[in-house]
Amino acid sequence: MRAVVVRAPGETPVVADHPAPRPAPGRSVVRVSAAPVVPLDLLCASGTSYFGSPAVPYVPGVQGVGVVESSTTLPAGTRVWFATSAGMAPGDGSLAELCTVADDDLVPVTADVPDAALAALGLSAVAAWMSLTWRGGLQPGEHVLVLGAGGAVGQAAVGAARVLGAGRVVAVARSETSRDRALAAGADEALAPGTDVATLADRLAGATGGRLDLVVDPVFGAAATAASRVLSPGGRLVNLGGASGDVAEFSSAVLRSRSASMLGYTNNALTVEQRRAAVTTVAEHAAAGALAVAHEKVALGDAAGAWRRQATGDPGVRLVLTP
Repeated sequence: MRAVVVRAPGETPVVADHPAPRPAPGRSVVRVSAAPVVPLDLLCASGTSYFGSPAVPYVPGVQGVGVVESSTTLPAGTRVWFATSAGMAPGDGSLAELCTVADDDLVPVTADVPDAALAALGLSAVAAWMSLTWRGGLQPGEHVLVLGAGGAVGQAAVGAARVLGAGRVVAVARSETSRDRALAAGADEALAPGTDVATLADRLAGATGGRLDLVVDPVFGAAATAASRVLSPGGRLVNLGGASGDVAEFSSAVLRSRSASMLGYTNNALTVEQRRAAVTTVAEHAAAGALAVAHEKVALGDAAGAWRRQATGDPGVRLVLTP
């Protein structure tokens, strides 16, 4: 089969012939129709992540959409979203024509959403949805701030906050293009972060109308510091990434006086049932036109270029390979 192959850690992968996966107990073979190139793929392939250096050669790709070819748990022809541990454990991933997937990592999909659109949402939308609901406890009418709102998680979080009945949704994103993506996803207002924490905090207070109940934060750093100063009594900040740094400063007096909460989130903490329910819900809302991530379909043969674009840190849209 044709596949994207990492031959050495840290190197741009190549498209080459690669052994096709074989059926195995507890695993299904999926013919891949769409698979996104995401930051985790590049991190795992770099050999510098906390997962360690991957065994090479291997096929990257931690998620995708496709159709079951052979399985002991699902009928052939079942459309699925799936996850893999490529780069985190030995084995191949989704950036190929075929992929073998652990049965627990298959989620049947019946919602009428295009494969590439669902692949673009994927685990980013799961993280956004569960940060708002499971960790953040969003209630209808509450005001939400989404940091890093031009990225995949941010766009999904803006749309999900709308679906869940947020009273006001404010976005923060660095570039004008990113802010436009956040507004297209449903934000009431989109701000640039700037460089001064105090100034950003003042602007956030104005944009949120003096009420901030929940922050979805995939960036941390100075933006999280500013957001923490604006939280209302009982407010929550859910951190699910550190794109702007691994350190933020929080005032003990502010947190205590407002009974505010700083919460961490990772998709790795979800049970199989939670992830399956989240994917199903996200797909249903996407089919209804309420959730989307800006994306671009890329042919498998152009995978190396897509990989290099993702390596810039902001390719502009989610890049989705369509084998």
